[in-house]
Amino acid sequence: QVQLVESGGGLVQPGGSLRLSCVASGRFFRVNAMAWYRQAPGKQRELVGTITRAGTIDYGDSVKGRFTISRDNAKNAVFLQMNSLKPEDTAVYYCNAAAVLLTPLRYPEVWGQGTLVTDSS
Repeated sequence: QVQLVESGGGLVQPGGSLRLSCVASGRFFRVNAMAWYRQAPGKQRELVGTITRAGTIDYGDSVKGRFTISRDNAKNAVFLQMNSLKPEDTAVYYCNAAAVLLTPLRYPEVWGQGTLVTDSS
């Protein structure tokens, strides 16, 4: 009932920038908190950043000062602006959302399919 579709991944040189987008679609009442996670090869999935519907933001320590998360509630979208990219930022980036469904009332956690960000060096 709720789908998340990410876009914007690709090859990037160290020090470069990239912007990821994620849009929620389907039959839902509202999307509450949204987030970006990432998973590098051979590593566990880690939090990149979260943003509540009201705009409260939190970041993982490894991206603070370089990445910026934002959202557009009207479009049910979340964005991740990544600057000063490092080789260790290479990972599959996943969008995550806390949805609200009605009839019956449910609060599913939804994941996107992931988009790959790769260091080109």
